[in-house]
Amino acid sequence: MSGRTEGKVAFITGAARGQGRSHAVRLAEEGADIIAVDLLEDIETAPYSMATSEDLDETVRQVKALGRRIVARQADVRELSQLKKALDEGVTELGKLDVVVAQAGILTMGSNTPEAFIDVVQVNLFGVVNAVTAAVPYLDRGASIILTGSTAALIRGSVDITGAGGLGYAHAKRHVARFGHDLARVYADRQIRVNVIHPTNVDTTMMDNEFMYNAFRPDVENPNREDMIPALTAKSPMGVPWLSPRDVSEAVLYLASDESKWVTGQQLKLDGGQLLADTNAGVPA
Repeated sequence: MSGRTEGKVAFITGAARGQGRSHAVRLAEEGADIIAVDLLEDIETAPYSMATSEDLDETVRQVKALGRRIVARQADVRELSQLKKALDEGVTELGKLDVVVAQAGILTMGSNTPEAFIDVVQVNLFGVVNAVTAAVPYLDRGASIILTGSTAALIRGSVDITGAGGLGYAHAKRHVARFGHDLARVYADRQIRVNVIHPTNVDTTMMDNEFMYNAFRPDVENPNREDMIPALTAKSPMGVPWLSPRDVSEAVLYLASDESKWVTGQQLKLDGGQLLADTNAGVPA
């Protein structure tokens, strides 16, 4: 099957690298044009570097190589005015908006300051709300809003022990899940669907950094990427340490396409079975 997003325009936050770039490229492969934004500046409480302008340029290159159009802008999801400006310019050039992928997120685990909690909530929760707020004036029937949650939203205490930053991450993702559910109710009569994807660990810079090595393998002196694999695999009933960004993009593609035109209000778990022990998924006992 090809052309699953042919003729659609998708707005993607956090599109300079990682999952955001992967989503942009995958939707472009299936025919979508892209409006891409990213911060392109570091956030002090995050224990790794944010994407750069060169990263966003690479996303642009890859999308254009597929013969699709892309409007890319530097914008901070914490600032609604910046998202509105980027979307206005993108829709002016590309003509419309059909898909919203609120992907931008950070992880401030390991920092126990109030600023770490606030930063991650501002990006991971308010950034999602701002992306939706900026986008909805352009959306019509058949549009799809896709929010990025996390298994951290669905496992009680999953990252709470990693300081204020970890608590903020779980707090933000839990509220993204609730926001997506309730927003789906609000827009159902307009046939605008809203769904939340909850990935387990994903192989991106957020995961692949020195802080995370130490967080998952405190028993190893100077741990590296390979040292994390046994610890992560042990948490997965299906034995997968992490997903590739492309794995998540396949779910995004399904929710962006007309194949999911009657799917809304879902909390889609891409977790390798990680949540099986904590939920019964509504299955009768």
